[in-house]
Amino acid sequence: MAYPYVTDAINAVLGTHIHLPIAMFGLWVAIAIVVAIQFTRLEVERLIAAETLRLPPDQQAKGLVMDLAFVGVLSGIAGAKLFDAIEQPQKLLADPLSVIFSTGGFSIYGGLIIGCIAGILFIKRKNIALLPMLDAVAPALAIGYGIGRLGCQFSGDGDWGKPAVMELKPEWLPDWLWAQTYANNVLGVEIPEPGVYPTPLYEAVVAAFIFAILWRLRKKLTISGHLFCCYLILSGMARWLIEYIRINPLYEVVGVLLSQAQIISMGLILLAVVLAMVLKRQSSL
Repeated sequence: MAYPYVTDAINAVLGTHIHLPIAMFGLWVAIAIVVAIQFTRLEVERLIAAETLRLPPDQQAKGLVMDLAFVGVLSGIAGAKLFDAIEQPQKLLADPLSVIFSTGGFSIYGGLIIGCIAGILFIKRKNIALLPMLDAVAPALAIGYGIGRLGCQFSGDGDWGKPAVMELKPEWLPDWLWAQTYANNVLGVEIPEPGVYPTPLYEAVVAAFIFAILWRLRKKLTISGHLFCCYLILSGMARWLIEYIRINPLYEVVGVLLSQAQIISMGLILLAVVLAMVLKRQSSL
């Protein structure tokens, strides 16, 4: 069952018939932003106390994180729409306004890439060391992504997977963890039984594990930038694998069919590995 609006879930639980225009997906995104801001602030303050990160005299940690979040969120939304539009060029050319201004269709990697670029430019303009700040936001990006995916799951926004093959389901696994029909989803799409793979739920769980790993590693990694590299590698691997049970346009790359997300995942993983090696070499000089 999906709940496009918050009151849909309330009505299902209480048996009421109220309606307020509060989108379920928007609520979870708001929660994701708040949680990500708090974890980023905690890390920035810890790095300042450890003298790994220094801020200008007129800059406070809380204000910096709030400004960074504002820049990252706005540019991330624009990037998510941009990458989604690029992925459907025929529809974009036929009706550009409906693609650009629709409430659906957001590419998470578009948001991540454009949001990170904007955030990096913001940090550089503030004359703040980049690598420690990237490390500070890494766990927050992971947990924020996971919470946002819960918004996709509960609203039924179309980010579900391929039709589930029930013959492959382990006996111990509940049916709802293997296949869902997302009845009453926000798109109004009717999914036949037994349903599709609930990939947003899988991604939320994996994102929580990635967050836990990064949170544990944050005090153990001594080279600035390595934690962010770990984030890119782990999240890239997770997204690469989940794409095999999702429905997305495929592109031929050196004879192999890959989705846009898999191509970007591969690029981010390679970038992270190279960056980690460069940073390690520099630290040993």
